[in-house]
Amino acid sequence: MSTILRRKDLPYCKGCGHDLIAKNTAKALERMGLEALDVTVVTDIGCHGIIDGCLNTHTVHGLHGRSVALGAGIAMGTGEKGNKIIVFIGDGGSTIGLQHILEAARLNLDMTVVVHNNMLYGMTGGQTSGLTPCGFKTTTSSEGNPWSGYDLCALAHTSGAAFSGRVAGVGDISGILQEAFETGGFSLIEVVEICPSYGVRLNPGKKLREIMEDSGRLPGRWVNDRKPFMIEQGKKSEDLLSELKTIAPGNNVPPGNAVSVILSGSAGEGVQLAAGILAAAAVSLGYHVTQKGSYPVTVGVGFSTAELIISPRTVMYHGIDIPDMVVVTSDDGLEHCRRRVEAMKRGSLFIDSSLECPPTGAVVVAQDFRSIGARNAILFALFRMAADTGILQPEVIRSIALESGLPATVPVDKMMELATGRAATGTP
Repeated sequence: MSTILRRKDLPYCKGCGHDLIAKNTAKALERMGLEALDVTVVTDIGCHGIIDGCLNTHTVHGLHGRSVALGAGIAMGTGEKGNKIIVFIGDGGSTIGLQHILEAARLNLDMTVVVHNNMLYGMTGGQTSGLTPCGFKTTTSSEGNPWSGYDLCALAHTSGAAFSGRVAGVGDISGILQEAFETGGFSLIEVVEICPSYGVRLNPGKKLREIMEDSGRLPGRWVNDRKPFMIEQGKKSEDLLSELKTIAPGNNVPPGNAVSVILSGSAGEGVQLAAGILAAAAVSLGYHVTQKGSYPVTVGVGFSTAELIISPRTVMYHGIDIPDMVVVTSDDGLEHCRRRVEAMKRGSLFIDSSLECPPTGAVVVAQDFRSIGARNAILFALFRMAADTGILQPEVIRSIALESGLPATVPVDKMMELATGRAATGTP
């Protein structure tokens, strides 16, 4: 019984090469003596991605074309701890996220990308992909693809990959997979296969090796003699995750219900930073917190809203329908959360006095929060909310704010004094 795979019967179509890749990957890893939890497999969108539930390894399911970027982050953060990072991706995802592959190869990150190249988009209906060979028929190229596909191995190799290989998806391919897994640095294996649902039906009589020969995409191995990125950068034994600042949670949380809070203002005015301070303050007291940020793609203009749920118990969701507390400091912020403010039947609304308050069932506290500066308004209002509602002690928010690396020009102590009527004392 495989230690990597949970089951023998994998959920692929009969004759699908994805089954072969999964089983040969497991075979190679077991031959290397790796335990399941020594391995992290990141999968992309596509038929191959349903392998997640069949693996005993760590698994991460990514967005279409972004699995290599996720794998790169994991490799940079944990790879030096002996964690083998493997990315499963299809030919469609490979071309959608081609730049991610080239950058990972250029940096020579310690990870392996296994490309399930069935020469078309299998999950979405058999359409042409960027790796579809010239002349190969798909549902969107009924007379054969008029263009040549990318030579993915050549691109990876010239970008600096330590090892690149291409193999036909037939028989035992565990050897070349193991060679890639044992390579220090970035490796890519392109496994060429024919989709039994679309490729075989649309290209009757075509043999896999014939297709590879006609397209010039022959099996092979290409090597660059390079050291992995981490060693080159002097990170050989350093776990990057250890550089993250941690918050020591408290254990004196009073019983009660979860409280939902919305902070809403304008982009560039510190809304997300203030939300992070509130979340960290709550965690430091032992609460569970979820935080969700919303802002337009322009980032620097328009609204900026943060939603937090603070609870004495584990929170299994994020996002808020009708909040318990809302802080609004700008027109942009008010327009973005107006519907939810108007839907409030209770709770508290802290709103800048320059704004026209919408009809609401919440208790309204209007104050000139922007008087202390537009970029400081949301944090000032946060202190007032804490003082009036008792959701958290203002002193805890002050402590976290001072530790968060705010510029010295941000008048944290003055905000607390104006909001609470008492002067701040001591240092965090």
